[in-house]
Amino acid sequence: MRVYQISYDLRKQRNYDALYERIKTYPWCHVLESNWVITTQQSAEQVRDNLAQVMDQDDGLLVTRLSGEAAWRKLNYHDQVSRWLKEKLEAITV
Repeated sequence: MRVYQISYDLRKQRNYDALYERIKTYPWCHVLESNWVITTQQSAEQVRDNLAQVMDQDDGLLVTRLSGEAAWRKLNYHDQVSRWLKEKLEAITV
């Protein structure tokens, strides 16, 4: 299983619901305001293309595969998110 960090910048004021729902089709964790972590067998390009379908042309999107080493501070729902991240990152096989 691959673990990806998704970061985005929606340039126009708009409803985030379509993007949130698309991200939630994966096992997910919403770690910061515009930052999620997901697990999937897809490539980064496949994830990007899937999410881009519900974004405007001028919105920014970065999908980065995580390697297992990470550190964090004050995430959304800190204890729950920390447990989820720790579990997924420890399971990474490179």
